[in-house]
Amino acid sequence: MTFNPLEQRGIPLDRQLRNWRELNVDPIDPDRCDPYTRCRIITMNGIEVEAILFSHQLARNTVDPDIKRRLATTRYIEAQQQKVVNWLLPGLSSVLETTIAYEQVAVDLTAWVARMEPDPYLQQAYQFGVLEDFDHLYRYANLYEMIEHRKAESIVDNLTEVMPGRPTRYHHRDPVDNVRDPYAKDETDPLSKLHALTIMSTEQQTMNFYMNTGPTYMEPIARQLYQEIGLIEEEHVTHYESLVDPGETWWEQLVNHEYNECYLYYSFMEQESDPKVKAIWELHLNMELEHLHTACDLMRRLDGREPAEVLAPALPDVVTFEPNKAYVRELLDTQMDLTTLGAGYVREAHERFEKMQERIHGGENPPSDRVMHQHDDVFGREYRVQTEGEHPDSAQREK
Repeated sequence: MTFNPLEQRGIPLDRQLRNWRELNVDPIDPDRCDPYTRCRIITMNGIEVEAILFSHQLARNTVDPDIKRRLATTRYIEAQQQKVVNWLLPGLSSVLETTIAYEQVAVDLTAWVARMEPDPYLQQAYQFGVLEDFDHLYRYANLYEMIEHRKAESIVDNLTEVMPGRPTRYHHRDPVDNVRDPYAKDETDPLSKLHALTIMSTEQQTMNFYMNTGPTYMEPIARQLYQEIGLIEEEHVTHYESLVDPGETWWEQLVNHEYNECYLYYSFMEQESDPKVKAIWELHLNMELEHLHTACDLMRRLDGREPAEVLAPALPDVVTFEPNKAYVRELLDTQMDLTTLGAGYVREAHERFEKMQERIHGGENPPSDRVMHQHDDVFGREYRVQTEGEHPDSAQREK
């Protein structure tokens, strides 16, 4: 059955405000929850944070005080939604445990989007990025065993493998080579717009998380690894945000944001296994339907266009968290040696890439390499989860 948010009405905006008791939701149990429930929570937090930040930027570029007030009203509800979603995460989890869950989101959400993306150029952008997040998961998992003496399989639950991706040391590129070509807003599939906004938002959340939590560690190698991967997440945000057509008006972007929130809440409601969390997805969907109608009214008034001109006529197939092991292994077998040059991809280490490598590493091993050496010194091996056999790239197999 198709679901068209433009034809649905939700909870009236003046009935959406919640009190403290309603906001103070019980967190999930990290030892008993479905790992993909945690992934959905992390994803929706990133989506809500992006919605709030975008609304603030729009308000700062708007002179009409009435529009500012309308944005502020919706934005406050979005802020309540963000608190409810993010507060579902348990305080029992360490920063590193949450980090590993963030990287599981990056791997399985980006891989799924790559599989579903209809545009070959955009698909390549997601394929390229997922191999880097896959390697980040591997580095953090080894840090986790070294510092907390626990194994990441308790977090990823064998749904996502843990082994080398494109080595993190090679993710540092000249900033100009992180800028991709944007889709053409009037020609691209509406699904492509939702994909780009989703992955940009989740990568932005990861960047912000590492920027703020990295220095909370005392261990030098942990602080250094968060610093290195935090820099790469900035590259990823540049990579994904540049896919969005800058010619989209503010109001076009606003309806895309609100439609995407409806799409994701509906998707996660459809597949959620935790009844308590599922009820939150359903409630927030019914709130977002009204936020979408508010955005549509602003677009009609200020752009003079119908939102149906730029949005999908019905929600696409639901976004699904599921194992992507075979797909990631195929990419590991065929794309490990890629880097970027301008808006494209090459296999050769070109001059700009090599200069950046020399300047950032300074002739020393980066933290992403040193964490592996230190882990090997302690345990005499690497930490991996290879449920489907040896690494597809023979060069990356354990010695």
